[in-house]
Amino acid sequence: MSDLYSPSRQILSGDHTRLGAHWDGEGTNFALFSAYADRVELCLFDPSSGAEVERIVLPEYTNEVWHAYLPGVGPGTLYGYRVHGAFDPENGHRFNSNKLLLDPYAQEVVGDVQWSSAHFGYLADSEEKDLSFNEEDSAPFMPKARVVDPNAYDWSGDSKPNIDWAKTIFYETHVKGFTKLHPAVPEELRGTFEGLGQREIVDYIKSTGVTSVELLPIHYFPDDDFLLHKGLHNYWGYNTLGFFAPASRYYGPNGINGLRSTIRAFHDAGLEVIMDVVYNHTAEGNEMGPTLSWKGIDNFSYYRTMPEEARYYINDTGTGNTVNTSHPRVLQMITDSLRYWSDEMHIDGFRFDLGTILGREPHGFDQRGGFFDAVGQDPTLAKVKLVGEPWDIGPGGYQVGGFPPGWAEWNDKYRDTVRDYWKDTDDTSGDFAARFTGSADVYDLRGRRPWSSVNFITAHDGFTLHDVVSYNEKHNEANGEDNNDGHNDNRSFNYGAEGETDDQGIIEIRERQKRNFLATLFLSHGTPMLLAGDEFGRTQGGNNNGYAQDSEISWVNWDIGDTGKALTEFMRKVIAIRNAQPLVHRENWRDMMGVTWYNPGGGEQSSEHWEDAGATTLGLRLSRDDLKGQDGVWWELLVLFNPHDGEVDFVVPQREGGGDWVTEIDTFESGVRNVAGGAAIKMGPRSLIVLR
Repeated sequence: MSDLYSPSRQILSGDHTRLGAHWDGEGTNFALFSAYADRVELCLFDPSSGAEVERIVLPEYTNEVWHAYLPGVGPGTLYGYRVHGAFDPENGHRFNSNKLLLDPYAQEVVGDVQWSSAHFGYLADSEEKDLSFNEEDSAPFMPKARVVDPNAYDWSGDSKPNIDWAKTIFYETHVKGFTKLHPAVPEELRGTFEGLGQREIVDYIKSTGVTSVELLPIHYFPDDDFLLHKGLHNYWGYNTLGFFAPASRYYGPNGINGLRSTIRAFHDAGLEVIMDVVYNHTAEGNEMGPTLSWKGIDNFSYYRTMPEEARYYINDTGTGNTVNTSHPRVLQMITDSLRYWSDEMHIDGFRFDLGTILGREPHGFDQRGGFFDAVGQDPTLAKVKLVGEPWDIGPGGYQVGGFPPGWAEWNDKYRDTVRDYWKDTDDTSGDFAARFTGSADVYDLRGRRPWSSVNFITAHDGFTLHDVVSYNEKHNEANGEDNNDGHNDNRSFNYGAEGETDDQGIIEIRERQKRNFLATLFLSHGTPMLLAGDEFGRTQGGNNNGYAQDSEISWVNWDIGDTGKALTEFMRKVIAIRNAQPLVHRENWRDMMGVTWYNPGGGEQSSEHWEDAGATTLGLRLSRDDLKGQDGVWWELLVLFNPHDGEVDFVVPQREGGGDWVTEIDTFESGVRNVAGGAAIKMGPRSLIVLR
């Protein structure tokens, strides 16, 4: 292999402060952090054959960063690293220069992981397991990083929408799944970034009234070996192998620029783009996992290892490893990644998978830990939308309400309570009232606002809305795990038939319940999140864990029929009310809003009513005197909820100054009704009514 080294090449010291590969128009600066390495080799590859053509020992080591500047090396160059050091797993070090390693700062990754025994630092058949040493060269089977031209796209004229938090509505979707079956997307663009940016797609999303498209992971990620053996793929993408590089599996004809053009298309329509990001773990797994990047670069720094047995990994994520955000260079990598996507790719915000991990210090979760402090004071990141998934599986991992001011959080209390309530589960009224009005019991502290609660009824993980009202049990047989994967606590109900049915009575109830769920979601205080396709009744056939289903189980079916169209129009009407009425998109707990709950008899709820487990029919009056006299703005609003399977005569309260209430929404029957204050309105079974 000595012929790979080129002593005649000009190699300059370069800049240790810019990690990754940076082309300046004349050459490229390479810099890689590794605190414990003895030597780092930069490996260059022929873009046509993929063969390794040159190895360059990085000559300089400054502040734990190995670096060099190579004149003449520019965009399109394929590269990777070989890092030399101690192979000492028992002390947390897993250096193995036989493994080609992906640059953690790579802005583009070419190729896929072609799984083989060479990817593992140990010998699979050894009795010593991960303590053994594998000399197989992994380079032929590894994807390569590519040097990019930082000026390859002209962003001039692009403007971020900067939607106010109080008016934000998230729309969670998947790049491939949303476009794969869409008839208006050209065949060659379906499933790609460019397909998502097609005018028909952007116009449709805009027409729903949502404001912010939240994309499941688009960081580069591989397919898991065990899934490929079962004929499946990693569909969701929660298995990152590149925090700066887009997932090349979604490339269309224009590669990275296709993603940029799609982001711009959404911005042109006034829509934000939010990224679901996975900084809590990587694709390298535990001690028996592969060596693809960080594990071979500096395992002891990048991952949390057991205090007394550094051979093993702390697994607060449930995926084998946990990223060590307590290390300053690891923290730098994450914040550099976030700034790159915000500044260079014009992303508007981030949703952090298993976000509790990021706030973990050696002593446990700390909302004033290094990550939260770094992000909170960062002039770029403090201005973008930040949403945490506030749980992991580690000790003290459930942190709903525990994130610092400035953050919004997925609120699973909302999901569970609303599902239970519309099943007419006893003793849910109090919880439902708190969730509907923004979960002040959780978020009204330290100046946090109602928008801190991201309210959702469904998400990518779990049943779709249609399946919530169609299945009592999960049906994950296609995942190849004997239906043992996925949640068992779905709080769903099939109303008399498991799955699809021709029974018109059951269908009618299901459609009404969908309307109840959607109206509840968009009328609640907080930030609503809609799972794409729920607006027209998308189903996954009862599969509540589609992570491995890159198939029609997960892809959005656009053959929605009249029933789906009617549901979509209903949702648009509710969203239009939300967007127009400050009583619904509440901005501040201190706005002097009147919030009064009523029982069907017309009186205000008392402690006795709240404690009656079966008394789940409720009325809510919202009012703000300062809104009186504003054109098109309601200063008072009444929402009635009847989860019972039977009619209820609900006596509505008197209006200030007299006058009738007028129905704006009724999920049981169409048409407008006027109801005098103090009179009763008949509510249909399982229905919701909005009166203004």
